[in-house]
Amino acid sequence: MAYAPKQPLQVKEVVIAPPQAGEVRIKISHTALCHTDYYTLSGQDPEGLFPCVLGHEAAGVVESVGPGVTSVAPGDHVIPCYQAFCGECKFCASGKTNLCGSVRQWTGTGVMKADGKPRISELDGSPLFHFMGTSTFAEYCVVHEVSVAKITKSAPLDEASLLGCGVTTGIGAVVNTAKAEAGCTAAVVSVPLSPPPHLLPSLSPPSPAPPRPLALALHGTPAAAPPQFGIGTVGLAVIDGLKMIGAKRIIAVDIDDSKKDLAMTWGATDFFNPRSIGDTSIQDHIVAATDGGVDYSFECIGNVDVMRSALECCHKGWGESIIVGVAGAGQEIKTRPFQLVTGRVWKGTAFGGYKSRVDVPRLVEEYLQVRPPDPRHP
Repeated sequence: MAYAPKQPLQVKEVVIAPPQAGEVRIKISHTALCHTDYYTLSGQDPEGLFPCVLGHEAAGVVESVGPGVTSVAPGDHVIPCYQAFCGECKFCASGKTNLCGSVRQWTGTGVMKADGKPRISELDGSPLFHFMGTSTFAEYCVVHEVSVAKITKSAPLDEASLLGCGVTTGIGAVVNTAKAEAGCTAAVVSVPLSPPPHLLPSLSPPSPAPPRPLALALHGTPAAAPPQFGIGTVGLAVIDGLKMIGAKRIIAVDIDDSKKDLAMTWGATDFFNPRSIGDTSIQDHIVAATDGGVDYSFECIGNVDVMRSALECCHKGWGESIIVGVAGAGQEIKTRPFQLVTGRVWKGTAFGGYKSRVDVPRLVEEYLQVRPPDPRHP
């Protein structure tokens, strides 16, 4: 439970009501911690509503469905997706975007479309807001049918949960938004922040499983890829996306030198720490190191200063910078207009441009084709 910004999370019993028309109740088997959860808890999210149940990157099994639901049934394995896809609204019908508008006004205000009320409440009946239309930091959640991606039952749910946000977003930013091509160079800007321990609930953690990389290079053969800023989940997924398309060079940029080995193991060809390059700006350093700048850059944390650096390290005439991270309320991006006049492009992406209910099941199938053996999931 998140009762207020900057306050510790609490573990409490709540009531998850039955699904109404067009809704699905899911028994959550696994949920991940995404930086966006902490971002909202920090109070920077302009849509942050409290009290609420956070969580939006998860997987589980359908427990029950409301009237009119036809695409899933009890027992189906699913990934709840904060980005809906109805296939019929103005946005979906356009074929130009994955930003479905069918339930956005309700998910953005923490309630359900059927009656404008939440399905989560305290034991005394006090209502609690939904988060991003999902609220997966609970054993059950109720979501709109248009936000449920049905996946194969052969997929391990712990691994599939990461396709509910971070991995999908990173790969999609490369293949859908940038449409990066083989032989390109790129920079990924993303310095992940960990939630302060005092904001997390005090729990006795289970015995940890042996660490194991997700290895979501969906088409197998690693290739060199462009510059990458930040070595978090989204940043690593961007590296995977760049490997998939056969990029020539990957430059990983992070202020934490301990991330270097991870970046290089994952496929980066270079690692730059902005704090270790003297008085030169990171964008100037990258431009000098790449004969004029990179073809693509990816900003993955929502820092407006880093967004500027990401744009300005792009090559004159054709460089594209993709904004993946969401900045805090009221913040604005800026650069000299000459940067754009001379051919650089700023783009944004949500959920990597993927149409959730259509594309997520396909991504799961593709992952299973290249997934390394794991004794936990034979």
